[in-house]
Amino acid sequence: MTDQTARRLFAASAIIGAISVAAGAFGAHALRDLVTPDRIDVWKTGAQYGLAHAVVGAFAASRPSVWARRASALFVAGAVVFSGSLYALVLLDVPVFGAITPIGGVAFIAGWIALALSARDGA
Repeated sequence: MTDQTARRLFAASAIIGAISVAAGAFGAHALRDLVTPDRIDVWKTGAQYGLAHAVVGAFAASRPSVWARRASALFVAGAVVFSGSLYALVLLDVPVFGAITPIGGVAFIAGWIALALSARDGA
């Protein structure tokens, strides 16, 4: 991956981090009286997983290892799909979004495996 790709992954991770913080605040304040406590928990999961993977994704994007940058790309994709589908599920109450969430979870898992493989590169 090029340095430009690494910068884009870093920026995407940072944006996902910002969205996750904003989503957490939105869920804690604006959604509290609009959805059930179970749905708030779903929302929180999306925000927490998005933020955690944004931080690790930014770190991985800055590493010179090809595998670390692949991990970053998987974390970004996972956050968009996983967290995004949970946000959509809560806001739209359309159950099909819950069926999409595991795809993001698989991307997260693959990202962690790619990050582990980056250790082979010594980076």
